[in-house]
Amino acid sequence: MKDNNSPLTKLMQDAQLSRRGFITSASAVGITSALGFSPFSAFAAEPKKGGVLKLGMSGGNTSDTLDPTLFSDWVPLNQAYMLMNGLVEIDENNKATPELFSAWEAKPGAAEWVFTVREGVTFHNGKKLDADDILYSINLHRGDKSKSAIKTQLAPISSLTKQGDNQILITLDSGNADLPYLLADYHLVVVPNGFTDWSHPVGTGGFIFDQYEPGVRSLFKRNPNYWKPDRAFVDAVEVLVINDPTARTNALISGQVHAINRVDFKTVDFLKRSPALNIVRSSGGQHFTFLMDCSVAPYNNNDVRMAIKHGIDRQKILDTVLRGYGSLGNDHPIPKTDRFFKHSLEQRVYDPDKSQFYLKKAGLTNLKIELSSSDAAFAGALDAAALFQGQAQKGGIQVNIKRQPADSYWDDVWMKAPFSMGYWGGRPTADQMFSTAYQSTAKWNDTHWKDQKFDALLLQARSLLDEGKRAEIYGELQSIVRDNGGAMIPLFGDYLDAASKKVGGIKPHPMFNFMGGRLAERVWLEA
Repeated sequence: MKDNNSPLTKLMQDAQLSRRGFITSASAVGITSALGFSPFSAFAAEPKKGGVLKLGMSGGNTSDTLDPTLFSDWVPLNQAYMLMNGLVEIDENNKATPELFSAWEAKPGAAEWVFTVREGVTFHNGKKLDADDILYSINLHRGDKSKSAIKTQLAPISSLTKQGDNQILITLDSGNADLPYLLADYHLVVVPNGFTDWSHPVGTGGFIFDQYEPGVRSLFKRNPNYWKPDRAFVDAVEVLVINDPTARTNALISGQVHAINRVDFKTVDFLKRSPALNIVRSSGGQHFTFLMDCSVAPYNNNDVRMAIKHGIDRQKILDTVLRGYGSLGNDHPIPKTDRFFKHSLEQRVYDPDKSQFYLKKAGLTNLKIELSSSDAAFAGALDAAALFQGQAQKGGIQVNIKRQPADSYWDDVWMKAPFSMGYWGGRPTADQMFSTAYQSTAKWNDTHWKDQKFDALLLQARSLLDEGKRAEIYGELQSIVRDNGGAMIPLFGDYLDAASKKVGGIKPHPMFNFMGGRLAERVWLEA
């Protein structure tokens, strides 16, 4: 039932704009692009210390854990970066920069890498960081017993060798020119050697564990001995898990929280009219998916998959669901901002006649399918599903939408339902994105798609240092996924965050919402 007296309703009533009016206003405000900065951050004041930063976040569940091998959504990712540091950080220019690894060097062929462990860093329990802690933290994700989502990506590591207290040699089965980017994965946060108490993590991060109720709330207090002098300004960070987009927006408008992630595309135009709020828009690899399980009928037939891929009007959904805050997808996960994006690949368009053509190739006159959906998949997923339902019908595809509970969607539906919706936050390199979700052995291969040629080419491209040859192979991989894979990817969506103007230092970032998951240690409270 709608609450006509809610803060969101009042704000929307006060901000009825025409499309033309919005565009004019957006130009005046200066909505940010992928690598640009918004006006409010460009003239930010000097950082201030103190206060409790309150974040209202989507992407948390009661089954969440702070075990880094099991992170799967936004809330654990952000909490991890509050408590722990990574090995490598991806900066606002999508470049790999040092964190707990202070430097690195590849030997010829990129199969051997020497990494230097940062000195002068201590854990929350007073232990000094050394190479053994790094080795232990990486090895948590390796081995037969590991359940980590990045186990497959780390499989090419043949050995990790300690070379003194502050140096590590990583040897690979074959060369990987992007190894520092791989080691920037958010699962690879560092804990003390031998640590196992994931109910109360000890890290080197800007905040120290205080309270934690999975899927509900957490409170972490500032680390007074943080090794980064220009980070962690607030006294504490409180995270409230608010998966419902309307409730999350209302929490921001009413002042219950200072910032929210995953702003609903339907309300962003209205939120930006508030003089008390800022909208942060970042373009990157975030994309929205319709996932077909290639291991079960009818989706194990590529003609059926192609019929479905031609049955969606991408431009209509971009304009209607995302309000233009994104770009068209072409059924592969590599964004235009990636250096290996294949610009020559023809954009797939809505074509009901081709849907019927491919159904006939599959021996069908029509197709009846069930699509599991929830706005937990992404803000506006149910609206996108409804639009697709009407569009697909013209090509002989009848779609029944099964609305799924938001709180259990990622546990009970994703990778389990034959046809479902989802999203990916993207990765800093094409290799990492493909290795995470499309390689046959990947834990998060959420379409259960297997292609031997794809796997072989992926391995080949990874080991090359010649950028031209790599671009050629990654272009072919995009074509293979587009024309044979199980994911229909109609849209890339901008990351949209909203924050009170009391929050200083907030900026766009090409990796994930909330400044790549590191907002808590980067911002301060002005008042």
